Order: sequence, then C-alpha cells, then structure tokens
Amino acid sequence: MARIQTLAGEWFEPELPTRLLKIAGDICDAGGRAFLVGGWVRDALLGKPCRDYDIEVYDMAQDALVPILSKYGRTNLVGKAFGVIHLAMKGLSLDFSFPRTESKVGYGHRGFVVHTDEKLSFKEAALRRDFTINAMGMELPDLTLCDPYGGIDDLKKHTLRHVGPAFAEDSLRILRGVQFASRFGCTLAPETVELCRTLSLDDLSVERLFEEFKKWLLKPGKPSLGLRAFLDIKLDGYFPEIRPFEGSWETLGTILDNMAELRDACTAGGQSSAGLCELSEAQAMEFAFAALLCGSAETSLKFLERITNEVHLLKVVPPLLAAYRELDTAIVSNAPALRRLAVKLGGLKLLGLLVKCTPRAFFTRDKLEAADSESFADVLWNAAAGLDLLEAAPQAYLTGKMLMDLGVKPGKQMGEIIKQSFELQLDGEIKNADEAVAWARSAIST
Repeated sequence: MARIQTLAGEWFEPELPTRLLKIAGDICDAGGRAFLVGGWVRDALLGKPCRDYDIEVYDMAQDALVPILSKYGRTNLVGKAFGVIHLAMKGLSLDFSFPRTESKVGYGHRGFVVHTDEKLSFKEAALRRDFTINAMGMELPDLTLCDPYGGIDDLKKHTLRHVGPAFAEDSLRILRGVQFASRFGCTLAPETVELCRTLSLDDLSVERLFEEFKKWLLKPGKPSLGLRAFLDIKLDGYFPEIRPFEGSWETLGTILDNMAELRDACTAGGQSSAGLCELSEAQAMEFAFAALLCGSAETSLKFLERITNEVHLLKVVPPLLAAYRELDTAIVSNAPALRRLAVKLGGLKLLGLLVKCTPRAFFTRDKLEAADSESFADVLWNAAAGLDLLEAAPQAYLTGKMLMDLGVKPGKQMGEIIKQSFELQLDGEIKNADEAVAWARSAIST
C-alpha cells in the first residue's frame, strides 16, 4: 500500500479501495494515466482520511474508458458530455473525469461550455481549479504528487491563492474562499482578495449561497478565519444584515469559534463544558446561524430570507436572538420567567449554549464580580436544567380530556380553564396533574 508523507512530516497510509487500484492498473495497461485530484489530495497531505475519490483520466478517450469501468460496475453516462462518468459498485461509487477546459458564456453557474481533451497536460487542466491547494493530483497507483501551481507550499503557509484567471468565472468561489479559510485554517492571499472584491454574487441562487454558509459554520474548523476572509473581501457590504457584536468583529469571531467548539462537543454526544448535551442536525444549524447573527438580532430574519427557505431556521433563530439580546441576568432567580421564556423558545438549550459562547463580560451581573466566581452562563444553564427546561418547554398538566371527565364540554370555557391552569403552573402554584385537576374542579364549581 502506498504511503504519503504529510505536511507534518509523518507517514500516512490513506485508505484506497482495492477495486480503485485495479481500475487504475487497467487504465495504465491501456495506455492511460489516472490521478486522484481535488480534496482527496489536500486532505491526504494533511493526514486526514478521505473517502471522496475523484479520478481524472489522461491520455485515454472516453469511449475507451467505459468498457474498462463496465467490468467493475454500472456506468452512468449522464455526465459524459461534461467529461464525467459515474461508476456505481456495491458499497462504492466513483467519479471519473477527463481533463477539460471551461468557458463562461452565460449568466449563472450553468452558463459554461465544457471542452474535454484527453491530451491536455495536468498543468493545463488544473488551470480551471479554484485554489492552488485544490489543484494538486496524485497519480495512481504510487500516489506520485503533481503540483504545478505550488499548492503544497500554500498549504504549508496556510494561504488560499487562486490558480488563475478562470477563478473569476464562477463567483461562488468567493464564498468557497470563506469556508475554506475556516476549515483549513487559512488566510486569503492579497491578490486573491483583490480579485474577489471585483466579483459579484448576484448571479448565485439561494441554494448555492446557503450551502457555502453551512460549510463555513457547520464543518469542523475555525470560523473566525472565515469571518476574516469575509471581511477582507468586504462581503459585509453585500450582506449588511450581518453585523459585529457590540461593534466588534473580533468579538463575533470569538463567539463563532466558541460555538464551533461547543457544537462539535455536543454533536459528538460527548461531555462538554456545557454538561452532557446533544444537538440534532437541525439544532446544530440553528445554533451556528444564531452565533453568526448574534450581533444582528434586528436584521437576522432579513438575512436568513436572503439565503434560505429552511423553515426551522426562519422560525427559531430570530426569536432566539431577540431573547438573547433582551436577556436580563436576574432571570436566573425567577423560575416563572424562565418557564415562560422556555415556552416562547421551545426550550432553553440553544439560548444557554449561545450565552456560553459569549464573552463573560457581556453578561456580568456585577462589574466587580470576582474572576473565579460562577459565570452567568453556568448559573443560567444550571437553573434551566434544574427546572427541566433545556430540552423542551413545559407542557400543560391539565388537558381537555381531564376537563371532559369533569363534565366540561369542549369550547371557550375549556380553553380558558386550561389557559388559567397553565399560567398557575408556570408560576409554580400548580406542580403536577393532580393539583391541576383539583384546581380545575374548584374553578368549575365556582
């Protein structure tokens, strides 16, 4: 099995499916060359496992490759006109592409003409790539590195540098730079920043915008570096709804990094500083976008409507941020207020996590509070946990069926009784279903 020396100087043996190596051998026997390209190469050099195999085939016509691939599984020629053949096998799927050039001829991400040419050199074909760290290839089976644009040096320097002029033909690459900066701990090269500033995102669909924001905020990394790239490119001018926290972009970056740390601990189901806490996929997304918009409570809905149709984000994030910005530290000693806030938000877990991400000074109850005293974030979390309000809002003890058993008919009176009972429950005056029924019986008799 071939080994790779990572940037850290360690030897790494990447996982390569036996069937892929056999296919590469058949391609070589037929006079072709097969390269692993793109993210797989970048991740391998970083010592990260990657099972997203993209193979670029040189010195071989498409019609010659199909019979080779057909021996191993079912080929999908839908992408043949674009130089892509998909091979589906049991437990494995692979994409084989051919060296190609792309020309921008129309508006939007579909406005390209693709020209495949198996005689192109790797260097010529790699010109269409976005960043140098994605323009490397490793030839199979020995994983010999081909790096015509200095991607490995840029990876070592944590620099995102565009490959060439073709970068400007797809404006999505602006946001890819933001999310790559976060994921791989990079900063944008000055010349790449200048090029990005000349491009417009106007031709991008909502779906494409949203995908890049999700990758920035949800994939492991350091989101503050994505924010730095975002600001370097001056995307805050294109997205004015995203604002600094209390006037500070640096503080917003800190909150984003804290969010990523907590999110990763919670989605892994592990024990984080927040206590044992799990986040669903939807909650992780809500938490991430709330952190990005924590300085933008008033404009959060407008921003989200620009980039997504995800109903849960539109429904959850704006009221969460409104509660966060209006949060009074005295609430921790006010159980009725905590219960009512949990009703409004459907539980206090996301609010508690967002407060935990926030620099301590923002929620300091006493400016002279000792540095080693319990933080407001911990007090809030423990108070919510003690009242069982983290995961969900309180549910009314008194139900319509209970009232029907007491002889109350469905209608306005029933609704009023349930509402009054629930208010008393939130106040802590009714503590269980038996007390709710007893109160209802008394209320009916009077």
